[in-house]
Amino acid sequence: AARPGQAAPLEPPPAPVSRRLILGTDGGAYGSRDAGATWILEATFPAGQYYRIAVDDRSPYRICGGLQDNASWLGPSQVFSKDGITNADWVNLGGGDGFSCAFDPDDRDVVYAESQSGEVQRTNLRTGEIRGLRPEPAEGQARFRFSWNSPLVPSRHEKGVLWLAGNRVFRLEQRGERFQVVSPDLTSADPGKTSSAGSGAESHSVVYALAESPRKAGLLWAGTDDGRLWRTDSGGKAWTDLTGSLPAAVKGQWLSRVEASNHDDRVAYLAVDAYRSQDLRPHLFRTADGGRSWRSVAGDLPADVPVRLVRESPRNPKVLFAGTGAGLYVTLDGGGHWVRFGALPAVVVDDLAYQARQRDLVVATHGRSLYVVDDVGALEEATPEVLAEEAHLFTPRPGPGRLLLPGWVDEAGKGEFRGANPPEGALITFHLREALGEPAKITIASAAGAPVASFEAPGMPGLGRLSWNLRPTKEFLNDYGGDGPDRPVPPGEYVVTLSYGKSKETQKLQVSVAEGIQVRYAPTR
Repeated sequence: AARPGQAAPLEPPPAPVSRRLILGTDGGAYGSRDAGATWILEATFPAGQYYRIAVDDRSPYRICGGLQDNASWLGPSQVFSKDGITNADWVNLGGGDGFSCAFDPDDRDVVYAESQSGEVQRTNLRTGEIRGLRPEPAEGQARFRFSWNSPLVPSRHEKGVLWLAGNRVFRLEQRGERFQVVSPDLTSADPGKTSSAGSGAESHSVVYALAESPRKAGLLWAGTDDGRLWRTDSGGKAWTDLTGSLPAAVKGQWLSRVEASNHDDRVAYLAVDAYRSQDLRPHLFRTADGGRSWRSVAGDLPADVPVRLVRESPRNPKVLFAGTGAGLYVTLDGGGHWVRFGALPAVVVDDLAYQARQRDLVVATHGRSLYVVDDVGALEEATPEVLAEEAHLFTPRPGPGRLLLPGWVDEAGKGEFRGANPPEGALITFHLREALGEPAKITIASAAGAPVASFEAPGMPGLGRLSWNLRPTKEFLNDYGGDGPDRPVPPGEYVVTLSYGKSKETQKLQVSVAEGIQVRYAPTR
């Protein structure tokens, strides 16, 4: 208080009020700098929540996937610009929440995408035509029940056929123009207690896991969210109830994914995500007798991380990839020992897609969007015998060469997220058994023996990898006349050599160059 005759003290200034707000939604993060009058989507980081994905066989291949509350999208695995992969490279296929996608094998411009509750649609990218394909019962018949996330599986054996599941399994024919019901109600539901009004997310007692055998036509597996498992060997004409053979630990639980083996039609894998029952253990099983018995292949997976799905390598039945509630894991011995992919975040992995030509593994996460593990071929070749060698050089996939457009990358502003292109040229992958106190040396020569590139890699135990951009390294530039520093080497066969300790390993590498690109002069010895 002021004394008599003194001026009253000044009031302190009011505290500043921030006008900046951040809003988190299932469509991304939004920012406001004017107290909410306007909002900007913060599109500078990948925050996609993917449920399911699919890949095609184009070059570069495309990825199609469904997102939580953000429809289904189609985009490239690579672009020929230094800008990288931007949002503008992706095409919206429509729908509310997006789920399963499938590519038509006979028409690259026809794509199937699914929204909630079995709302399947066929989109023609050439014409823009969209056709709704969801099966509907005839008048007077009971309504079909569909999961919020209904499984949609394109047939590998019959053209124009897809399999869809609700409380029954449906065979969609003629690109979905016709459908057949090929199963009874496979759930344990009381029909009078399963109907509900709402968004569709409340539906229960439905087939949630559906798989077609890659080896045997007509062999399907179906698992329900109320704990029932079925198999048919006749495309749905007769079904065998395998529920009684399920392991005791998962009886009555939500069967989240079935994986039919690429190598043996009697083999399948079952992932059970039981977190809804407060059971966070990794439930992952394998059958070798068509589902009559099961054994755990969870091995040493973390004891408190549920498994969402499993994928078996098409090239090695011992190699399995598991998507979990906290990242991606791989086993090289059929499930005895698992290793986490440390470069990926500890986030829910909801789906995995294997691109056979590139040997890429595409990873769909719920919250951190899409990742591509380039060329998992080394993992598929990493047998115990290979890992016991002092050094091993794995088979490199062909190395394509072309020039990238300059793009317009704003490195300073970082105004939008840009997905990375795969490394240019060829990937060279190797394994070292132990540290010898010296680097590993990798050389590349033409088929005639002329050296074109030389590298050193740390002599660290484990898998190592380097990428060669198909250009000579500096010590060999004179062999090419010194012209055109950005020109790739001529196409053809090259020899890669790994030297480490007393070991020397070689592999052949096939190099291709896009038509019309001027290459360097052929090297001379």
